[in-house]
Amino acid sequence: MDATLNGYHHVKLPVTDVERSRDWCVRVLGMRAYMDFVEDGVLMGVALCDAGGTVHVAVRRDPERAAALSGFDPIALCVPTVADLEAWRRRLDDLGERHDGIITGHAGRVLVGLRDPDGIEVRLYTPESGSDA
Repeated sequence: MDATLNGYHHVKLPVTDVERSRDWCVRVLGMRAYMDFVEDGVLMGVALCDAGGTVHVAVRRDPERAAALSGFDPIALCVPTVADLEAWRRRLDDLGERHDGIITGHAGRVLVGLRDPDGIEVRLYTPESGSDA
């Protein structure tokens, strides 16, 4: 096969309120906003990335689709080690962000139950199994 894939460009999530979701991604996930999408003078979307510039997420105003995804987990972010996953748990606790803790997943450990302002779940995965947390 000649066509190859080598990663993803970005993930786009529908949101009810672009500013609120941008601020949540910055505060909770440590991302930075680097591009606004303004249409007819209205902020309709924002592109964000992690500090290393390797994980790109966009949020786009679409309240109906955001409501439909509430409770679903369309995005799973990689975390290198179990120790890093534990650090994320402490960070979320320090921020007062509700989550359901770290569990053993099908392939490693996963922090579950972290939800954005629209109730869309963002999971944090590590391929390491580690010990039960």
